[in-house]
Amino acid sequence: MFITFLTDFGLQDDFVGTCHGVMKRIAPDVQVIDITHGIPAQAVLQGSLVLANTIAYMPVGVHLAVVDPGVGGPRRPLALEDGEGRLYVGPDNGLLLPAARRAGLVAAHELANPAYALETISRTFHGRDLFAPAAAHLALGVPLEELGPPLDPESLVSLDVLPPEIRDGIALATVLYVDSFGNIALNLTREDVEKIGIVSGAQVEIELAGESYYAVAARTFTDARPGDVILYQDSYANMSVAISRGSAARILHASPGQRIRVSPRL
Repeated sequence: MFITFLTDFGLQDDFVGTCHGVMKRIAPDVQVIDITHGIPAQAVLQGSLVLANTIAYMPVGVHLAVVDPGVGGPRRPLALEDGEGRLYVGPDNGLLLPAARRAGLVAAHELANPAYALETISRTFHGRDLFAPAAAHLALGVPLEELGPPLDPESLVSLDVLPPEIRDGIALATVLYVDSFGNIALNLTREDVEKIGIVSGAQVEIELAGESYYAVAARTFTDARPGDVILYQDSYANMSVAISRGSAARILHASPGQRIRVSPRL
């Protein structure tokens, strides 16, 4: 059995290694796949999108995700199951839902059975004391319903992202996240930009935070000169903004949640 593991813990502290140790003490033979621990601190939306984007490339198993700014508060700890038999463990803050809903969410339970947690649960490290033990026990075959009472899936917290507006030759989108290279992921698809006449090779105008930038619609980074701003389809089929051999986020002063205007350059 596999457990995939995604967090905003980083690798400077002991958090990731400690969670690995907890899981291995409970389930010594389980294989743990670290998707990433580089999600920016408390960036729940980015964590949810990375989990949803990568889940299809992971073996069916238990998917542990912890980006949890509400730890110790009223948010509920969850275990979910989807239509492919994948199990998800993490906080009820929207982190798990985009991935779990890909194949249809079939069950949701609150983690409430102390038999499947560490004996002492700290108020600030549920990843170690609650989520990691639950994931390990699920990997051993403990039924989902043993971990706690069922929840109405409609009661789970969802993340609200404004859908793009496509009108009058303009796409008004939202910055979803910025990756470590400074590339800016948008909630736009190729179909969205084609509706406003943007195809590969087209000249594009981008407006962000009151500033306008000229760009080109490109298939790859090598289709543009170093320093050029490009609009391209990334590996997860979102449209993204990049600077060839540079950081678009730094130059365009982009951050998650900002609205961005994309239109053909006339």
